[in-house]
Amino acid sequence: MAGQANPGRLVCIDALRGFAIVLMVVYHFCFDLGYFGLAAFDFYQDSFWLNFRTLILSLFLGLVGVSLVLASQSRLNVRRYLRRLILLVASAALVSLSTWWMFGERLVFFGVLHFIAVASVLGLLFVRAGWLNLVAGVGIILFATQYQSAWFDTPGRRWIGLMTHKPLTEDYVPLLPWIGVVLLGLFAGPYIMQWAQTHLQGTRNAAHLRWLILAGRHSLLIYLIHQPLLIGALSLYVKLLP
Repeated sequence: MAGQANPGRLVCIDALRGFAIVLMVVYHFCFDLGYFGLAAFDFYQDSFWLNFRTLILSLFLGLVGVSLVLASQSRLNVRRYLRRLILLVASAALVSLSTWWMFGERLVFFGVLHFIAVASVLGLLFVRAGWLNLVAGVGIILFATQYQSAWFDTPGRRWIGLMTHKPLTEDYVPLLPWIGVVLLGLFAGPYIMQWAQTHLQGTRNAAHLRWLILAGRHSLLIYLIHQPLLIGALSLYVKLLP
């Protein structure tokens, strides 16, 4: 959705998204090592892995807000936007189906792709909100990290957040507090665009970042294929162990 930005801005956003992709692949590779019993990482209680995941999600979801600003800076390309949204929804459904097949009741019912699809719609309502996005974003994050209620533990409401416990799922990115991060990205978007306009002179000045930029521009594809590749390689490795 950032395709309407000029090359300098695309370099900035794509490189950041590519960096987030690299961190995500590292995280999932370590997770898979634990899944196959090749390492003893605690992804559910160890503060290092919990904070690492929070960092990765914050980068991705903040950039969702920035990308919405870039896509809407002149006039939103509705056809392009809907095509991207449909692809996100289909990819999220694929993730749910594949994780149901692998993990059963721990399937991903509202993970990062599900969230991004919803946030891509809600975010359009706040593209021009300016400082309100900063205030609302910080307020939502503070509220959602301090308040929980058993009312949200019901299966049909778990996607909202505010649960009293983490649901039984392999990836959980609820609307609250993470929509607050998207709002912060919406607030920061115009300033990032202005900075890129001033300091970046096109892709030739970022040749050393070309692999990150390439990964950032194909982030959805990498997200969908990296786990099957990692799991397949590790499965083969385990089978070949003496």
